[in-house]
Amino acid sequence: MVETIIRPIAHIKSDFTDKFGIPRQSGLVPELTARIVFEPEYRDPNALVGLEGYSHLWLIWQFSTVAAEYAAGKSWRPTVRPPRLGGNARRGVFATRSPYRPNALGLSCVELSGIENGDILVKGADLLDGTPIFDIKPYLPYVDAHPEARGGFTEQTAAYALEVQCPQPLLDKLPKNKRAALLGVLKNDPRPAYQHDPDRVYAMDFGGYRVQFQVGESMLTVIDIQK
Repeated sequence: MVETIIRPIAHIKSDFTDKFGIPRQSGLVPELTARIVFEPEYRDPNALVGLEGYSHLWLIWQFSTVAAEYAAGKSWRPTVRPPRLGGNARRGVFATRSPYRPNALGLSCVELSGIENGDILVKGADLLDGTPIFDIKPYLPYVDAHPEARGGFTEQTAAYALEVQCPQPLLDKLPKNKRAALLGVLKNDPRPAYQHDPDRVYAMDFGGYRVQFQVGESMLTVIDIQK
């Protein structure tokens, strides 16, 4: 068998410079914005002709931090512990969207918000800043949407959300176009599912800011935001 080598066609620029805080699925926080920047050899405007006719796109990308771990000797496992199940129950890797899969590939559906200077602007991306993109395809609602589909174990946790309390003076430290996105990220509870210490202070990097918060019961309280 001939080994197939695929190369990134682009990288994404997002507000997440660390894995902690990234939404667990694309589209959970539609206010999040990101930019897809093409590599020089693929930066051809002809490749984007007609793209504006679609509202959503599929991104095929790589969990780059996992790929680095594999390169250092770590190997994939057939079962994983999904965070939303508390980090204890195991499921087959192909029954989850865990990053620790054989080829460390990710798939995300994002909203197309524009094309600017050869870059693609999107909303709702769940990708780390700098993530390599391998391919971009249009989302086709007549074949890609299946409202009747079953969601497996995720049906137990899909509706989970926290109430977020952020004092206005802290929120005002953020640019206006970042505020709703941050609140959406926090509402989806960035913590590992097994951590429930109300006294613990969590810290998350978002859009060049350090956000600190605590979580008690179903309430998340932002306690500091610093540049």
